[in-house]
Amino acid sequence: MAKLHVELVTVEGKVLSQEADFVLAPGAAGDLGVLPRHIPLLTPLRTGELMVRNDGREQFVFVAGGFLEVLPDKVVVLADVAERAEDIDEAAAEEARRRAQEALAADQTNAEAAASLERELMRLRIAEIRRRHRERPSGPPSSE
Repeated sequence: MAKLHVELVTVEGKVLSQEADFVLAPGAAGDLGVLPRHIPLLTPLRTGELMVRNDGREQFVFVAGGFLEVLPDKVVVLADVAERAEDIDEAAAEEARRRAQEALAADQTNAEAAASLERELMRLRIAEIRRRHRERPSGPPSSE
């Protein structure tokens, strides 16, 4: 079966480089699913969840800003910010969410606080997805 090579890079360096069967990315106009041999395209990214699936295993990454380039055998993500789900510090994200919510409550027109709140809520959502995947039992269900 054909595979995609996925590269995820930020200004801080390479976050991800691996083979994949499928990539789901938060494009500017909506979520974008990419399979091998996809038509080439370039699109801006919005804050959201990047999912990379290879051989049935899914990996989740928080991304904010940047661009997605799709070629028939390669996906390149140039993100302003990227953080693997397992690297998200939930306590710090929750504290940042609380501060952003307080700033927004004090000033409804604070665009920076609104963007920060959106980022932190997404980071917490991705961390939660990762936690659920870890807790899911592997193997067939019990017949008890």
